[in-house]
Amino acid sequence: MISTLRWEKNKLKLIDQTELPLRFVYLDCADVSSIWKAIYSLKIRGAPAIGVAAGFGVYLGIKDSPAKTHPSFKKDLGRVLSYLATARPTAVNLFWVLERMRNLVEENKDKSVSKLKRLILAEAKEIMAEERKSSQKIAFWGNKLIRDGDRILTYCNTGRLATVGYGTALGAIHYAKEKGKRMEVFVCETRPFLQGARLTAWELKQNKIPFTLICDNMAGVVISQGKVNKIFVGSDRTVANGDTANKIGTYNLAVLAHYHKIPFYVFCPLSSFDFKLKTGEEIPIEERPSEELLYIMGRRIAPSGVKAYYPGFDITPGRLITAIVTEKGIFKPPYIRTLRKLKNG
Repeated sequence: MISTLRWEKNKLKLIDQTELPLRFVYLDCADVSSIWKAIYSLKIRGAPAIGVAAGFGVYLGIKDSPAKTHPSFKKDLGRVLSYLATARPTAVNLFWVLERMRNLVEENKDKSVSKLKRLILAEAKEIMAEERKSSQKIAFWGNKLIRDGDRILTYCNTGRLATVGYGTALGAIHYAKEKGKRMEVFVCETRPFLQGARLTAWELKQNKIPFTLICDNMAGVVISQGKVNKIFVGSDRTVANGDTANKIGTYNLAVLAHYHKIPFYVFCPLSSFDFKLKTGEEIPIEERPSEELLYIMGRRIAPSGVKAYYPGFDITPGRLITAIVTEKGIFKPPYIRTLRKLKNG
């Protein structure tokens, strides 16, 4: 199994996903700014992987702090946390990790600064281990939704590259393959950054799972032709009523699934839930640079001077989601009631 992230010799090694599928290379991130840049520029992406990277980013940002007292160390930590928080606004895993680090330091006021630094590194490693276990459990539960011969449509990349384990939505497909199930996967290319074409297709090919790549605007006709019998997607943030923020274009697929009466499943680790928000209207949506829409693989595809709009995510209402798959099991509507089990632990 590929390792999206590795901690080695006080550096975070991560696969540069902007180079795939043409080149498979690891980046060495030895300071917090390199991790911030990797997250912002999508060299590392996928909500769980972003969270794990941020944990190590906190350590790299604070390990050389000259602070001698808890108050001064806390100030230095606050600057690191605020900096990392600006990398990506929508994926709640990032903020979950940052808050976890803040609480860790607050709960250990009696510890020395050197001890606090060691605790932060240990916590980053623990977060990585937790996300790996979470990914495995999501794959286990998701496999229960897959029948032999299924034809599953996916969007963006929700596999090993997006996590530190099996993956979420795509992780269930990897797991089902291991269990001997046969399936055909339809992969939406995922404009404008092509995570489906570049990353999901690469993963499926690596794992010898049959798949067909389609343009995003082909999804409707492929579904209408009966070539797809269920849709699997991930989540960057899911709130109390089940509303889910995911890669822009996910909402379109949910509407198509509803119209054609096929199940639409969201795969979401606990770290991607935000129970502080009641509805999707409260989720901050990242607006990416327009250049990312105007270029493909470094080549301009529109005339100069063209205005472009690129919200990185959209909101799928919980009422369009058949079920939400987590490491704690499969949850069905009404989410405002069923998801309380997750909120209350």
